[in-house]
Order: sequence, then structure tokens, then C-alpha cells
Amino acid sequence: MENIEELKQNLVAEIMAAADVKQLEDIRIAVLGKKGRITEMMKNLGSLSVEEKKEMGKGLNILKSEVENALNVQKDRLAEQELNARLSNEKIDVTLPGRPEVQGRIHPVSQIYEEVVAIFGQMGFEVAEGPDIEDQFHNFNALNMPANHPARQMQDTFYIPNPESSDFDDSFVVRTHTSPVQIRTMEKKQPPIRIIAPGRTYRSDYDATHTPMFHQVEGLVIDKTTTMANLKGCLYDFVKAFFELDEIPVRYRPSYFPFTEPSAEMDIGCLKTKTELKIGAGNDWLEILGCGMVHPNVLRAGGIDPDEYQGFAFGVGIDRLAMLKYGIPDLRTFFESDVRWLKHYGFNPLDMASMTGGLSNNGGAAR
Repeated sequence: MENIEELKQNLVAEIMAAADVKQLEDIRIAVLGKKGRITEMMKNLGSLSVEEKKEMGKGLNILKSEVENALNVQKDRLAEQELNARLSNEKIDVTLPGRPEVQGRIHPVSQIYEEVVAIFGQMGFEVAEGPDIEDQFHNFNALNMPANHPARQMQDTFYIPNPESSDFDDSFVVRTHTSPVQIRTMEKKQPPIRIIAPGRTYRSDYDATHTPMFHQVEGLVIDKTTTMANLKGCLYDFVKAFFELDEIPVRYRPSYFPFTEPSAEMDIGCLKTKTELKIGAGNDWLEILGCGMVHPNVLRAGGIDPDEYQGFAFGVGIDRLAMLKYGIPDLRTFFESDVRWLKHYGFNPLDMASMTGGLSNNGGAAR
């Protein structure tokens, strides 16, 4: 039989000289295949004496192991060379301008977010943020919502068990509105306060106008002289700027919210037909947001003396604003990741919304 050490050196040298994966595979078959050299040598062990068989068998097993190791090392090296060659050949120049046909689009929700921030930013509002996972105090209790309030029921709210307590009242919630940001702002900041709180909110609901996750923006103003007239003027200026109209009919209807008193819902004038909704014209009305004067209990929960300070608050759905302004009929399509939908309703990412440069007149798709 062949000298095992000499055979090992020859086979390893042949393996390391393989120029590609195919050639390496041919070598593997010729050496370790059913009729390979090492396989045939192992088959011939039966013709040797016991001592020779023991010594030769041990040597062949070591040889087979080292050949397999050399094959794996060379395979990895060739794969790395092939990958480097592909990366070199397929490299792109990221400094080249993007092709219009593959340019991404800004989602309508992101566009509305920028528009709202631009409008209220010009009015002197700051943007405030808070956590998506809230405790029940900030999400409900501090907002004057009693334990039996319908909004706290399991069918409307996503609850998260508290690992440190078995008491249901200690459970966390995925916030049902961005109002907890108002409480957290009052806890950290003394009046005057003038903030908006845009962000994601969550409720257990799903149809053409509701989704389990949606977006809201809420506003809060607190000082010593704020009145309902200030609230109405602020919201009127907002809807005019947002819908980009010189004049727009509005009305306020008495309503109820546990965190404001008095409370109201704001309607805007529109024209409704079976095929069209036109904002600012016609004899119809469309409810757009809820608002009111901050309830004294809410001020106390935030650490502010209601005998010295007062303020107003409002809230509106960002997704609903997008549906109204850009004629999007179904809220569920916002979250279906359909590139065709985004191409139609999306906006040019290079044109940001601003009060000086324009809000929606910035490259949005034709509607």
C-alpha cells in the first residue's frame, strides 16, 4: 500500500491548488467518493494481517480526517474569494443621483405629522413625547377616568401584566391616547405650558375607520388667562392652515370628555356626495376633533393648582386628518405595506412640509 504520509502531502497540495469550487468537488469525489483512493484503500484492509490492519486503519482514519479538514478550509477560502469578486463586480456608486422610478415616497402619516408640527410650531407649541407602555395612573386615573369608565374595559384596551404584582390595578397598558404625555409634561414643567403630543396609540378595534394601532396628536395650553375663546381661535387657525383655505365654516357642539370641562366637538363645513367630500364648501358638517378646558382634577393630578391656572386641550387623529385631506377611503390600507398604494398617496421625500415652503404642495402624488 502507498505511504500514508506521502499521500497526505500530495492530496493536501492538490486540494490547496484547486482554483474553484467545482474543481475542489471533483477532488473530493476522487479521494473520498465511493470509488475514491482513500475509500479503496480502506476496502483493502481486509487482506492485511491483524497488526498491519490496526496500524494501517489508524493511519487511514487520520488521513481521511486531515483531507476532510483541508477540503473545508479550501472551500471556505474559495467561497470568500468568490464573494469578494462578486462584491467588486457588483459595487454601486452611492454618490450617483437616484433614479426617479425607484425613489422612495413619504407615507401620508409622516407627511401629516410634519404638517401638524409645522402649523403648531409657528403658533409657539413645542413637541412633547412619552412612552408607549403606560401605567394606569397616567393613562386613566390622572385624566379623571373612574375605574368603571368604558374606555378602561378589556375589550377596548390592551393590558400588560405587571410581573411584580398580581393586582390588576397595577397592570400596564399600551397607551390608548397620547393624553398621558400631558400629565407627564405637567409633572416635569411649571406653567406656562404650550405643547403638542403626537404619537402612536393603541386600541382593540379594526374596521375601515379603526385599526389596533393608529396616530394621534393632542395639544395642551396652561397659563393664568387662557379661555375657551383662545381654544376656538387656535383650532380655527389650525384647520384653515391645514386644509389650506382662506376661510372655513366651523362650529362647536357640547360634548363630554372626562378630562375636560366644558367639553366640545369641533365640526368643519363640507359638501358630501356619494362620490366626493369637499372641505370648506356646502351645507354639511364633518366632526374633526374633540376639545375643551382642562378639568381641575387633571390639573391637580399633574401637580398644578387649578385655583391659579387654567388651560385648554384638544385631540385629533393624524390618520383621520390624512384620510380627509388626501381622499383616502380606508384606514386599513395605511398599514398594508403596498408599494403601489404608497406610490399613489406618498410624497416626495426631498420636499418637507413648512409654513413658508407650503404644506401639501410639495410633490405629493396625483390624487
